[in-house]
Amino acid sequence: MSDSPHIGGFTAPGFGAVREAFAENFNRPGPYQEVGAALAAYRHGRLVVDLWGGWADAARTRSWERNTLVNVWSATKGATATALAALVDRGLIDYNDPVASVWPAFAQAGKAETTVGQVLAHQAGLPGFIEPTTVEEQCDFAGCVAKLERQAPAWTPGSQTSYHAMTHGWLAGEIIRRVSGRSPGAFLAEAVTGPLGADIFVGLPAALEDRVAEILPPKQAPDIDAMALPEVALMALTNPSQDPAAPNRRAWRAAEIPAANGQASAQGLARLYAALVGGGVLDGVRILSPTTITRMTALAAPPGRRDHFLGFTDSWGMGMALNSPGIYGRNPRAFGHSGWGGSFGCADPDAGVAIGYVCNQMGPELVGDPRTGGLCAAIIGRAGA
Repeated sequence: MSDSPHIGGFTAPGFGAVREAFAENFNRPGPYQEVGAALAAYRHGRLVVDLWGGWADAARTRSWERNTLVNVWSATKGATATALAALVDRGLIDYNDPVASVWPAFAQAGKAETTVGQVLAHQAGLPGFIEPTTVEEQCDFAGCVAKLERQAPAWTPGSQTSYHAMTHGWLAGEIIRRVSGRSPGAFLAEAVTGPLGADIFVGLPAALEDRVAEILPPKQAPDIDAMALPEVALMALTNPSQDPAAPNRRAWRAAEIPAANGQASAQGLARLYAALVGGGVLDGVRILSPTTITRMTALAAPPGRRDHFLGFTDSWGMGMALNSPGIYGRNPRAFGHSGWGGSFGCADPDAGVAIGYVCNQMGPELVGDPRTGGLCAAIIGRAGA
């Protein structure tokens, strides 16, 4: 007998198979079985998938609702990259500018020539902290920024690429703060998510706490040793080792950790990417120009460069993950960002499709989640049918 919960919402004509793919994840055996989740998709600016189901807590006392928020880990980076792109779009900074031109203290320890683009494309040589850092200290934005100011890069900036899992957020976030005069979370809300009506928050207001789902840690720990990562890539996973339950604490949700503590709904992520795939416009609201979107999603390194952490080649634009490994369907022009545990947002510009997916049962893999591929295939396949 199926234990699948009631699935709320709708699918547009022709997208009925998406509901089946979404529901199947609640009966999926093993560590990727859903507890609570939501899925939304737009095609050419029109909502075609809006589904939710399951439970917002481990005790299964709170039903998942359409507007339920959950920590989406690194899917936050796509929103942060868009906020910084808004500053580029306004002519207030350029991807080719040295970071130190707006953040003078960053020039310390051999970083004077490091560019904004190198920071966004994970080329800055700061993939993790050198100074001892705890999970709790990550909630101190200014303290994390000061550590990165003092730190020397692990390689000549621009010469190598390795995923800056957590440090990416403080680096990009401080650039946003210096240029806009607002905290990164406040500027994101002002320039991107507020105008779009997209529920993505970096620094969650206390008034929205009752909408947040409990994160459920992976049923089995990631096997980091099996990944056989080089030392520079391991910097992103240690000091500190991340606590998957940290997002269940108010201090984490209230902080601004622009790489990892976004609280989002599926609708929020889908609306962000619907605007990006729509040339910067959704429902008559423009957040970016097509030219800036093209720059943000163009390959940022010489062709064939491999990311030391991910193992993928040609994997980064300006803070956006490019689809060279085929995570977001078959189209190599697709882009987006996924988070530890399974949540993601993405867009396929040829199909005109944008997808947002959030869940609270974290999967065990640091890279790759079978739910992503199945849901993208179901949606983008139907869109192209």
